[in-house]
Amino acid sequence: MKVELLAITPDCEKVIERAGRTCYMSLEGANSESASRFVRMLVTRGHHSVLEHATAVFAVSGLSRACTHQLVRHRLCSFSQKSQRYVSESEADFVMPESISSDGDAREVFTASTSASLASYRKLVELGIPREDARFVLPGAVETDIVLSANLRELRHVIELRGSRHAQWEIRRLAVALLRILKREAPNVFFDLDVDADGCIVRQAP
Repeated sequence: MKVELLAITPDCEKVIERAGRTCYMSLEGANSESASRFVRMLVTRGHHSVLEHATAVFAVSGLSRACTHQLVRHRLCSFSQKSQRYVSESEADFVMPESISSDGDAREVFTASTSASLASYRKLVELGIPREDARFVLPGAVETDIVLSANLRELRHVIELRGSRHAQWEIRRLAVALLRILKREAPNVFFDLDVDADGCIVRQAP
């Protein structure tokens, strides 16, 4: 899986500070050093609506359609995904879970199944079946690419929910990758979220 930041609101923490200070009519308190402290205060107090004024856009590749089926349920995000109607899947790759790849017998079953589905897809296309119908034989393991954008409040929600130890492993890895990028770009918006030794996202005490 590869996660790339395409864009983020310039000076996003300054933008958030301005929005927050507008609420409190404290614009005179802003200076070149004030955003960090003020944004942390907003996050700690749960005043998260002002985080919606900053947006980030990511390109994600090499994840499965089983994963994106979960991801696109976050309706406040915007998504653009590789089309199986217009793009051939004749040379598709597949995401194999570690629980399967680490077991020889399971790996053999998985490989046989995905190979058969790909062969069926190719045969249907050769028979003149439209790609949009031939894709019905493909499994959720097919790799895909997706672009997602969301405001920072929604990204906090996605990261906390999907980074939990109760989340499925693939989308948890995505959440961790998103958090690591965002902690570099907006450290004070995400200062209270971290990754534990098990690769799960936890909230730290302020």
